[in-house]
Amino acid sequence: MTNTNSLSDRYSDFVIKSLENDDKSVHILWDCCGNTYKQLGHKIIADDCSDPLVAIRKENIIDPSSVSAYDVFCAQVESGIIKGAERNDLEIDLSMKLEGDSDYELYHIYILFLIGKSGKVEFAHINIRKYTEAEAFSKGVLSVFSSDKAPQIFAKRISRMMNKFADKEIAFIQFDVERFKLINDNYGVEVGDEILKFFSNSLSVILNDDQPFCRLTADVFMIVISFDEEDEILDFIHMIDSMLTGYKGIEYRLIFGVAIVEDRSMHTRRLGDNATLARQSVKGNALKNIGFYNGRLKTELYQQQTIEDDMTEAVIHDEFVMYLQPKHCISSGRIIGAEALARWIHHDRGIISPAEFIPIFEKNGFILKLDLLIWEKACKQIREWIDAGIEPVPISINISREYLESYDVVSKLLELINKYDFSINLLQLEITETVDTEGTSAVVRKMKESGFTMLMDDFGSGYSSLNMLKTTQFDVLKIDRSFLSEFMESERGRKIIEHTISMSKDIGLDIIAEGVENNEQAQFLNRCGCDKAQGFYYSKPIPVDQFNKKLIEVNT
Repeated sequence: MTNTNSLSDRYSDFVIKSLENDDKSVHILWDCCGNTYKQLGHKIIADDCSDPLVAIRKENIIDPSSVSAYDVFCAQVESGIIKGAERNDLEIDLSMKLEGDSDYELYHIYILFLIGKSGKVEFAHINIRKYTEAEAFSKGVLSVFSSDKAPQIFAKRISRMMNKFADKEIAFIQFDVERFKLINDNYGVEVGDEILKFFSNSLSVILNDDQPFCRLTADVFMIVISFDEEDEILDFIHMIDSMLTGYKGIEYRLIFGVAIVEDRSMHTRRLGDNATLARQSVKGNALKNIGFYNGRLKTELYQQQTIEDDMTEAVIHDEFVMYLQPKHCISSGRIIGAEALARWIHHDRGIISPAEFIPIFEKNGFILKLDLLIWEKACKQIREWIDAGIEPVPISINISREYLESYDVVSKLLELINKYDFSINLLQLEITETVDTEGTSAVVRKMKESGFTMLMDDFGSGYSSLNMLKTTQFDVLKIDRSFLSEFMESERGRKIIEHTISMSKDIGLDIIAEGVENNEQAQFLNRCGCDKAQGFYYSKPIPVDQFNKKLIEVNT
């Protein structure tokens, strides 16, 4: 009769001997509770450390570009030892060199856990081996077929996962790096590639076999997970966010889009597209980096895409036109100026509301081109008044935040004034109070030094009005329409408006009220000392030919 204990001992001895004779791989048997380990096969670390993973890091055998991913791997192992493991193995591919004078090559680290009754890892077998050339080539091919360009394998993994969890909810999660191009510009393409490699390696460690993921195009990744409660999605995203940000101290922000599967018969590509729509919906949102897909969002993003598809052609066909809204003297009724506003007269849709296209242009940067178009139209109009013998009135133009932050706006405006040859006091500049930044005061100072009249637009619409008034040298305050309409409703509110006007005069500022809608508002403002107004009571924004007719009728 065979002695089972003897057989077991002989088998253990055979396994140990086999590992010892494996000079192509590294084998580390690690007693996680006793803080001891034994190396078998190819030895790469000293035997005087209690944690082999720490010892590996100290040996400087890991490519610096792979160290951050290795740290994520170690954190997952440590969590299994301290808190408990949800899986019995982990693996990661890293660029390493086990010989001092060799080149970095692709290695596979696989760690198998022995989990105790407490759920914590008590023992581990670490295996490190180099990929053969054929294996490395196969991995490259596999990664291509797991991408969005050839999604066969990824799609099959998703299908198997959804079948396995037929009784659970499924979510498609996409993420990318906000303004990833800036990383390439500031740190180099190589660093950008390192970050993407860090993402891939880290996700392979963090996610289990039932959470398929792939890198789509550029810096976009997608993960598919199962869940019971929606809070699990947020917890999962926050975990991914914390694990993947801060590579080598570089600051960047991840943007996530979530599409919860409502129809399992829908193609995985369409489900991924829904996650894309959700991700794009929070682009440029400083307060939010997670978007959820819904039907209304799809409609809004479709409209946005339509506008972006048509905007360049609209410039070519001169569909962006300048409207002018008159500014009136309340006491005399004369037109004393105008504000230039952009309108889009689409070749098929007719007039598109500024509320529909301006926010999109501000987000995608096209506002810079639109601003420049309107500035030049305003300057050209002033020149046409002078040539026609019409006494010109100042036209105020809006300066977007993007121009303040990105361009030498003063030089551009002076160039236009010189081109059309008129006095600088005929072109006034409006800056909204919501663009209060460190650089705003310096730009306004330069504008004033050049001779421009500066208007603070939308005064009272936010919390930064008084602070911006203190730090930035304006000539004119424009009371915001919401400030006027809301505060006119009570005696206390009217007192606030009255004192705002009085304060402005005390510090040498002229004042004009926007959004005046009736005679009561106009007369109240006049009694308070504000004799300039614009709004629908006087005129809505109108085409230039209508404004010219009105200007001649009222001022002559």
